[in-house]
Amino acid sequence: MRALTLVADRRIDLLEVAPPPRPGPGETQIAIKAIGLNHIDVWGWRGMAFAKRKLPLIVGAEAAGEVAAIGPTSSLAPLGDTELKVGDRVVAYGALTCGTCKACREGRDNLCEAAGGVLGFHIDGFARDLVNMPTRLLVRVPSSVSFRDAACAPVAFATVQHMLFDNAKLEPGESILVQAGGSGIGTTAIRMAKQIGCTVFTTVGDDAKAEKAKAIGADYVINYRRERFEGVVRKLTGKKGVDVVFEHVGPDTFNGSLLCLKRGGRLVTCGSTSGQSTTVNLFQLYTQQYRIFGSFGASLRNIRESLGKMASGLGPVIDTEVPLAEFERGLARLESRQVFGKIIVAF
Repeated sequence: MRALTLVADRRIDLLEVAPPPRPGPGETQIAIKAIGLNHIDVWGWRGMAFAKRKLPLIVGAEAAGEVAAIGPTSSLAPLGDTELKVGDRVVAYGALTCGTCKACREGRDNLCEAAGGVLGFHIDGFARDLVNMPTRLLVRVPSSVSFRDAACAPVAFATVQHMLFDNAKLEPGESILVQAGGSGIGTTAIRMAKQIGCTVFTTVGDDAKAEKAKAIGADYVINYRRERFEGVVRKLTGKKGVDVVFEHVGPDTFNGSLLCLKRGGRLVTCGSTSGQSTTVNLFQLYTQQYRIFGSFGASLRNIRESLGKMASGLGPVIDTEVPLAEFERGLARLESRQVFGKIIVAF
C-alpha cells in the first residue's frame, strides 16, 4: 500500500509499504479517504518534534476514512451506544491514549496520563491507505458530512470546540477577538462564534483575507500589517475590550491580545507559531483579573460535537485540496501563511 513517509527534515516520500495485518482484538482497520493538514504537520516536517521519534515516520495527524475490517472479538465493534460495521465512515482520534487512566475514564482524552504519542508526529500517522486503530478512538461520521469535511473534525473543529466552549465558556452575545482569522482554526472559530450570535473581531495579514473573513461572518476585520490590532479593538469597544480572545499565534500577539480583554476577560490559547516564550505584565494580569486558559487537543466528545455541527450545516472553510502525492505542496502553502481555511489531502 501507499504511505507518505518523512525520511528526513523537509523530505517526504510516497513509498510502497506492506499493509497492516488484520486488526486484532479491540481494533478496527480504516481505509483512509482524506487528511486535514495542521501546523503540527508543518512542525514535524521541519523537524520540530517535542519528543524523541524515529525516522522514517508516516505522516498525517487528522483523517477521515471508511471501516475496512473489524477485529475478531465480535462481528460488530462497540462504539459508545452504537456499533460499527464494515463500510461505515469514521474519523479517528489523533493520539493513542491509554483508555484506562482517570482522565481517559472521565472523557478528558487530551489529558491522558500515559498517551502513546500524536499520530504523524511522534508515531506513524494516517497518510497511508490502511491503518489499524483502537475501536474506542473512532467516531462515526453523520451521513450528510463528506469525507473532506469530516477530515477537519478530529483536530481543527474539535480543538476550537474545546477552546471556546469547554475552556473559555463563550456565551451567546459576547464579543470575541479571533487572532489569525484566515487559519484553519481561525476560520472555524469565527464561524462557531458567529453561530451563537457573538460579535466577532479578527486579525488577518492582507486585504484579500479581510474580505473572505467578512464573508464567513466576522463583524470587524483588522489588517495587522497596517494597524495595531489592540488599538483598533479598544477603540471599537469604547475602551472596554472584548470578553474572549482566541489566541494561537504566540509572542507576536500575546500581550496585545491581553490588552484587548475587558476586565475579567478570558484568553484561551492553543498554539505559539511565532515562538514559544513571552513575558507577561503580572500587575496587569491580576489587577484586570484576566483568566488565561491553555488548551491542547480535544476530547472524543468534542469530536462528536464538531461532527454534529457539520451535520447541521456549519461546515469548514476549505482553502485547497491536493492529491496525496502533493502533500508537501500543501505543507508549503500552510507554512507560507497564504492559506485561508483548511488544506485537505485527498486519497
